[in-house]
Amino acid sequence: MPFGGYASPEQIMRDRAEYARKGIARGRSVVVMQYADGILFVAPNPSKALHKISEIYDRIGFAAVGRYNEFESLRLAGIRYADINGYTFNRNDVTGRGLANLYAQHLGMIFTESIKSFEVEIVVAEVGEAAEDDQIYRITFDGSVFDEQGMAVIGGQADAVGGRLKERYSEGLPLPQALDAALAALTEPGGERPPVTQIEVAVLDRGREHRKFLRLTGPRLEKLLEAAKESQGGTRRPAAEEAQAEREQAEQAPDTAPPIAPEGDIDTGSGE
Repeated sequence: MPFGGYASPEQIMRDRAEYARKGIARGRSVVVMQYADGILFVAPNPSKALHKISEIYDRIGFAAVGRYNEFESLRLAGIRYADINGYTFNRNDVTGRGLANLYAQHLGMIFTESIKSFEVEIVVAEVGEAAEDDQIYRITFDGSVFDEQGMAVIGGQADAVGGRLKERYSEGLPLPQALDAALAALTEPGGERPPVTQIEVAVLDRGREHRKFLRLTGPRLEKLLEAAKESQGGTRRPAAEEAQAEREQAEQAPDTAPPIAPEGDIDTGSGE
């Protein structure tokens, strides 16, 4: 019971939810999205040791925002669950859906029974044999699970970042263009993108053997960013920008329509 008197269960739940949301919003957003050959994870992160993006199992990746010690305990619990089930039964029995359910139960129990809820939001992604088999699950601090289609944004200004990402996202983007779209969405309008040393990038690449998770750093990441620049920005521009560009091009284009002949000079083809 809170100090200072009685509070209804509804008020307690609202206070816990508001507390958790404020803690999560203080962090920077993380983008998880499909690309042509798998699933991409991108997060602004100046730390080289405290990762927001990690591998859970052969085909499964993990991304989180919020309090590091809390989502790190969830990550380790997921790895133990995956290792035990993969060893006891079969490696194919370890799925993203199973991990999402595990995290949902754990977070839901903490939210309802503990004095303090976890200040975390996480994504569990599993890459399939084909794009239609990919799975992306977003799990919130209260244990709610959302089956996301194509992309997910968590933490920080998730709504604003998600809106910018939707303007640039399309199915089957090559990796350089997908990375460019994610970084553009994570950057405030008029702001500068974080340097390559302050972003954390990883992929679940369906073309890799066995373990699909690959962390992109150093020259490999710089090469991807250069490839995105060479492809003229990599992603399509927002519809408003495209429309404005078309209007400007039409205004600058010379009038090439053929002149209209005087009425008396028209050749009717009658041979008269």
